[in-house]
Amino acid sequence: MLLSSLGGTLEFYDFVIFVFFAEVISKLFYPSDIGYFWSSFNTYATFAVGYFIRPLGGIVMAHFGDKNGRKNMFMLSILLMVIPTFLMGILPTYESIGYFAPVILLLIRIFQGIAIGGELPGAWVFVCEHTPKNRLGFSIGVLTSSITGGILLGSIASLIVNLKYGDAEVLDYAWRIPFILGGIFGIISVFLRTFLEETPIFQEMKTSQKLLKIPLKEVFLNSKKAIFISGLMTWVLTGCIVILVLLMPNFIYNILNKTYRPITHAQIILIQMGIICTLGIGCLLSGFLRDRFGTVSILKFFSLSFIISSLIFFYVLTSEYSIQTIVIWYLISGLFAGMVNFTPLIMVNIFPANVRFSGLSFSYNIAYAIFGGLAPVLMATIGMYDLMFIGYYLAFLGFISFSVSIYLKSKKFE
Repeated sequence: MLLSSLGGTLEFYDFVIFVFFAEVISKLFYPSDIGYFWSSFNTYATFAVGYFIRPLGGIVMAHFGDKNGRKNMFMLSILLMVIPTFLMGILPTYESIGYFAPVILLLIRIFQGIAIGGELPGAWVFVCEHTPKNRLGFSIGVLTSSITGGILLGSIASLIVNLKYGDAEVLDYAWRIPFILGGIFGIISVFLRTFLEETPIFQEMKTSQKLLKIPLKEVFLNSKKAIFISGLMTWVLTGCIVILVLLMPNFIYNILNKTYRPITHAQIILIQMGIICTLGIGCLLSGFLRDRFGTVSILKFFSLSFIISSLIFFYVLTSEYSIQTIVIWYLISGLFAGMVNFTPLIMVNIFPANVRFSGLSFSYNIAYAIFGGLAPVLMATIGMYDLMFIGYYLAFLGFISFSVSIYLKSKKFE
C-alpha cells in the first residue's frame, strides 16, 4: 500500500507540475513573435493533451492489466511518467532547437497522459486485490489521499522555487529543478516497485484460466449498470477535485478583492494547500469509518455533510463575511469532499475480478475526460452570472452521491 501510494504521489506530482510553470514554459518553448495569447494558448493546449489522451492510455493499459497482470502495467505506467518528466527538465528550448522544442513537449505530454490514464485505476485495483475487505476502506483512503498529496507537493515545489529564486533565475534555469527532481524520485519509486508482488487474485484467475481475451467486450455486455454507477461517482470526484480544489482558489481571490476584502496570491496558495490537506484527511477518515460502519451509511453521511457545507461556503463567500469565516467553511467542505474516496471503493467492488481493471479504467477515464474537461467551462459560464450557482452544482453532485448510496443499499452492497 505504501509503495503504491508513494508512486501515485510522485506520478501525480510529475503530471501537475507542468501547470505550475505554464507561464514560464509558454515563454521558452514557443516563438516570441506569436504573442502572449497564442504562446499561453499553446502551452495550456499541450497540457490538455495529457487529459484528452488519458482515456485511450487507460483503456489500453487496463486491457493488458486484465490479461497479463496488474504489476506489469503498474510498472509501465510509472516508467511512462518518470522518463518524460526527467526529459522535460533537460529539454532544450525554442531558442536552441526551434520548432522541435514544442513538438517534443507535446510528445512528453502524450506519454504522461497515457501513464496517468493507467496509474490510478491500476493502483486502486492493485491495492484492492492485496487488501482484506475489512481494511479496504482505509487502504484505498491512504492511496487516494496520496494522489492529492502529489498536487500538494507540486504546489509546495512551485512556491519554494518562486520564493528562493528571482524571476530571471526561474526563467533561466530554476524552473527545471522540480522536473529533474520529479524524474529522479520517480526512478527511485520504479526501483522500489520491483519489490511488489502480483496480486493473489490475478494469480488465482491465471491458474484457473478465468482470464478473458477481450475484457472490455465482457464489460460492455454484462456490466452496463456498473459503468453507469462508476461514471456518476467519477462525476462527483471531478467536481470535488477540479472545481473545489484546483479552480476555486482563483475564484476566491477574485471575489474577495472585488468586494474589498483584500487577499494576496501567497495567501491563496496557502489556502489551497490547506484544502488539499483537509481533502486528504477526509479520504482517510471516510475510509476508516467505512471499515467500521459500512459503505452505505458513511457515504450517506459524507454526501449530506458535503451538500450542507458547500452551500454554506458559497453563501459566506458571496456575502459580507470575513475571510476567516470563508476559509473555515472552505476547509470544512474540503473535509467532506473526502467522499471521493467512495468512487474507487465502489468501482473496485462493482466489477468482476477478471474485468475489474478494464471496467474501472474505462468508466473512470471516460467520465473524467468529459466532466473534468467541461468543469472549467462550466465554472466560467455559471460563475459569471452568480457564483452561488457553482455551490448549487456541487450540492447537486452531493445529491448524486447520496442517491448512489440509496441504490447500493437496495442491492445490499457491502
